Amino acid sequence: MKILIVGGAGYVGGVVTDLLIKNKYNVTVYDSLLYEDQYMKDCPFILGDVRDESKLKGLLSKFDTVVWIAALVGDGACNIDPKLTNEINFKSVEFLSQNFNGRIVFFSTCSVYGAQNQLLNENSSVNPLSLYASTKLKAENALKNKNAIIFRLGTLFGLSDKFARLRMDLVVNTLTAKAFIENKINVFGGEQYRPLLHVRDAAKAIHESISSKEVGIFNLSLDNFKIIDIANAIKDHFPSLEILIEDIPFQDTRNYRVDNSKSLNLLNFKADILLLDGIKEIKKLLMETRIKDINNPRYTNQKYLQIFKP
Repeated sequence: MKILIVGGAGYVGGVVTDLLIKNKYNVTVYDSLLYEDQYMKDCPFILGDVRDESKLKGLLSKFDTVVWIAALVGDGACNIDPKLTNEINFKSVEFLSQNFNGRIVFFSTCSVYGAQNQLLNENSSVNPLSLYASTKLKAENALKNKNAIIFRLGTLFGLSDKFARLRMDLVVNTLTAKAFIENKINVFGGEQYRPLLHVRDAAKAIHESISSKEVGIFNLSLDNFKIIDIANAIKDHFPSLEILIEDIPFQDTRNYRVDNSKSLNLLNFKADILLLDGIKEIKKLLMETRIKDINNPRYTNQKYLQIFKP
């Protein structure tokens, strides 16, 4: 099986690439290196933009499977340039749907559910509250009649592969860093839920389903956590940590819990890496001063894209 990993140099793509190579798949990475200056991984690599339709059209026929991870990710990052976000997150996937007839693995997001109180499965109504979520939902719809498996990911956390940058705009990672640096974290609201998933478990889902015949949408998460529960889990690693509860900002009203039973029953997928494990590995990275400047904009999608536009 020949696999093209679009976005294979990123936070998720890096560990996906490693796992598929380890399991003897024939992998090629296609990536624009938006957040990177070089690509040193020992596998075939093509420097390219997902908006370059002529370049992609000449490539797609050479592969049996496309793992499509490339996207502008996060509400703030997507709001910088809505037109660009639509081109990358939706129009490029629409092009893929129209020009590729093989197997497609696509990463979407649980944030398409927006703010809802009940436990949500793949047939639940959607309520995207951001440009990021709405463009991902449009991309899902573009793939609905294809041989495609679509993963709605919970909020990711933890460390990826040894080459991929750390993301510091994810709730677990950023709160852990703030606990380490400031010994104080601010929690906005606290009672709202997020489904969480370690980035390496997201990669595991791709590996375990790459040869599956299942199609359609699958929720993926470890479990559903209140934001205040995340803060308290971090306090277990930083006993003197001060947690300050503040009113939730009006611009972030997301609150959703997801049901993973479809992934468990049809894909036999179960996340392995616990929240405490992810906190521990971020803390260890910081304690060993393995990051020179944790405030470098490259670790945060929005801050970086405000400086370096694709």
